[in-house]
Amino acid sequence: MHFESIFFEDYSLTDKRITLGRTITETDFVVHAGHTGDFFPHHMDAEWCKTQPFGQRIAHGTMIFAIGIGLTASVINPEAFSKGYDRLRFVKPVFIGDTIHAEVSISEKSDAKNPAFGTVVEHVEIINQHGEVVLVADHILLAKRKEAVS
Repeated sequence: MHFESIFFEDYSLTDKRITLGRTITETDFVVHAGHTGDFFPHHMDAEWCKTQPFGQRIAHGTMIFAIGIGLTASVINPEAFSKGYDRLRFVKPVFIGDTIHAEVSISEKSDAKNPAFGTVVEHVEIINQHGEVVLVADHILLAKRKEAVS
């Protein structure tokens, strides 16, 4: 992790980055359930899950979002800040033992209300070890311009 100033003008629609992977563990399930209070049997009851369509416990979608987005946090950019996430979708289930990584591409750039900034949208895909997209979201950034537009 390091600091790097990346201004609105520095982002390009051709930019793409791929993170390292992270294997999901049973401990992740237990810790996330404890943090959120979500002890639904879909995540915590292995025997009950054997009777369900997936046949095994499935990861909390919010946990995969948190871990997947955490994988993208490799550069501290003092020139931008997150406005949030849009179009979050849990596409496929993630299981204990699956390894996920994130692929981030710049999908949109536009003017912001404040002319000193621009809006950048990073399209984030969380992908499992089989190359399947398991989660998608658009991360909205407000990035400082090198020079304000009038």
